[in-house]
Amino acid sequence: MIKGGIERITGPVIVAKGMLGSRMWDVAEVGKEKLLGEIIKLVGERAFIEVYEDTNGLKVGEPVVSLGEPFTVELGPGLIGSIYDGLGRPLERIKKELGSFITKGVRLTTLDRKRKWRFEPKVKKGEEVSVGSILGSVKEASIIHRIMVPEGVEGKVKSVRKGELSVEEWVCELTNGKRLNMVQEWEVRRIRPYKSKIGLSEPLVTGQRVIDSLFPIGKGGSVCVPGGFGSGKTVLESTITKNCDSDVNIVCRTGERGNEVTDIINELKESKDRKGGKLMEKSILIVNTSNMPVVARETSIYTAITIGEYFRDQGYNSIVLIDSTSRWAEALREVSGRLEELPGEEGYPVYMESHVGEYHERSGKVENLNGSFGSLTLISSVSPPGADFSEPVTQAVLRSTKVFWGLDQKLAWRRHFPAMNWLISYSRYSELMIPWFRKNVSKDWDVVTKGMMSILQKEAELERVVRVVGIGVLPEKEKFVLEIARIVREDFLQQDAYHAEDCYTHLDKQYAIMRDIIKLYENGVKEVESGKTTDQILTKSVKERVAGVKYD
Repeated sequence: MIKGGIERITGPVIVAKGMLGSRMWDVAEVGKEKLLGEIIKLVGERAFIEVYEDTNGLKVGEPVVSLGEPFTVELGPGLIGSIYDGLGRPLERIKKELGSFITKGVRLTTLDRKRKWRFEPKVKKGEEVSVGSILGSVKEASIIHRIMVPEGVEGKVKSVRKGELSVEEWVCELTNGKRLNMVQEWEVRRIRPYKSKIGLSEPLVTGQRVIDSLFPIGKGGSVCVPGGFGSGKTVLESTITKNCDSDVNIVCRTGERGNEVTDIINELKESKDRKGGKLMEKSILIVNTSNMPVVARETSIYTAITIGEYFRDQGYNSIVLIDSTSRWAEALREVSGRLEELPGEEGYPVYMESHVGEYHERSGKVENLNGSFGSLTLISSVSPPGADFSEPVTQAVLRSTKVFWGLDQKLAWRRHFPAMNWLISYSRYSELMIPWFRKNVSKDWDVVTKGMMSILQKEAELERVVRVVGIGVLPEKEKFVLEIARIVREDFLQQDAYHAEDCYTHLDKQYAIMRDIIKLYENGVKEVESGKTTDQILTKSVKERVAGVKYD
């Protein structure tokens, strides 16, 4: 440990002298209350430390101690169904043991040391194990939690235990004398290792028709979800959390309002997943509300992704939903200003884009060290000021992801949910997913989806004409196209996030609706050419059949 003293206090940034020998990103304890911080800059014997707790009351001269190791998070049984802050502190246990408010310097372990888990061994005496090998498992909520050999450990099994054990008690002893328990610690800024990254081939099914049919995301993909205030980012992420076919959800709320976070927590606790189980039994929350120390927002994202990688390494499909990246970037900007660094566009640090790319690179589908396959999907929402998608944070996230779900305030004002603008949104995974959709849904899936997009694009072209000359002068064929496009928008793309039946649509039903709309369009064009009008073709009964058709 290296000991120094506070020389200067600038909001959440502390300058400590006498820190020669310290390393970047090492954790430090600041002041008499031992506030947790991280070294982010070194100049000679001076260390610049961002403190993750309120610095009010600190004084020049108080001690600073570098602990000589980077910030880590505990991984093991007990994560599922829990709520943590960005530092991995269990908020519900803090409330139970210390009260509703987090006092400065509070330290509680991420995993409960008192709780017992029934450990079922998977290895036998004499078996060789190495990093990533599965020693055994415990049942945790709806998840079979696989206990893995941590990094830097290998050897032959001498003995293994079975039964009710706490996470600190050893479960496996090696012939070299090493005893392994159920807890791992991992540096949040470091990527967890894997054998190889593999191409994406399976979609993350969300039940949202506009996503699954037009702008799909692969399991292991990354998404940028920008939208102005009130465009439905939080509702969309919440709907995906409830309905998608992931194994584990890590919901990261960074800089959000406390009342919104409370609503999300209550919703997760009360909701069920698509299999009928409790949604909270496959979810983990990382929370840094807007009234918590601003710099802890940065760590919260890395903590969430590290937990996602941990479950990926067990062979699960995990998903991390970040809301919002903009507030994370604001924390970077504040710290950068305190350090008097040269600002980039709109005051954000010049390295913001590299940080954004760095953590988005941690998404993907991989072959794990233990031979299993898992994925980490990353969905990042952005809150651009004035819904301006050209601002720096949106562009940085956009350049680091392969799916763009652009939310439109005008659609939201018209109560169109999801308010996803189909003319600007895109997915670079669409072509990769076609073989899966052909095999599991229909051989002509890509034909009908391309047909739907073609109708919407024709509508956009015609609307420019209508704004100039009016709809009355259009030929009957163009009027028919506009009416079919309205059916696509209102009866297919639009969904009700709070309606039990409409908030999720099975892929087979999605295909059936699209198929019927395309058939109606193709047959209708022929009828128009033979002399029929749009009203004669699209009768009330036809519209009702398309809008409310029932499928076996």
